[in-house]
Amino acid sequence: MASYKEKYLKEIIPMLMEKRKYKNPMQVPHLVKIVINRGVGEAKENPKVMDIAAAELMEITGQKPLIVNSKKAISAFKLRANIPIGVKVTLRGTKMFDFLNKFVNLSLPKIRDFKGVSPKSFDGRGNYSLGIKEQLIFPEIDYDRVDKPRGMDITFVTTAKTNDEAKELLEAFGIPFRAIG
Repeated sequence: MASYKEKYLKEIIPMLMEKRKYKNPMQVPHLVKIVINRGVGEAKENPKVMDIAAAELMEITGQKPLIVNSKKAISAFKLRANIPIGVKVTLRGTKMFDFLNKFVNLSLPKIRDFKGVSPKSFDGRGNYSLGIKEQLIFPEIDYDRVDKPRGMDITFVTTAKTNDEAKELLEAFGIPFRAIG
């Protein structure tokens, strides 16, 4: 199968230009980056959990994750400032398109009772976020080595001006949205 970048250039741009009546191909929205964020709150008691979460995210994305520290102390959560509490990866270019291909064609079909992703998770500026409950849907993760299912948030950042434009773009890439109603 051709890469998702080729699909975007040869199929999606002409389709959206015709459908949305854009005059210039540069007006067509495109995918800027995919950000994968994983909060690891239990790392404050057990620091090894952070290493496991970072290693799994690296296996999934093929890129070394950035460890995110807490900004301030919150006594209600027993959290001190500057403690590692999460990992994140920002994918752009070829790695972004490779991850999108794997996510749409291999990972989403593995979700049990999957009826599509929610169409209500747009932010009003053309970006879309969704949450994954467990890392086991990704083919790189070995089931026997997982100590505990942990989820992650995936954000698709586009240049679309409206939610409708972004939804059309993501549907063209193959992301299945659930029917409202």
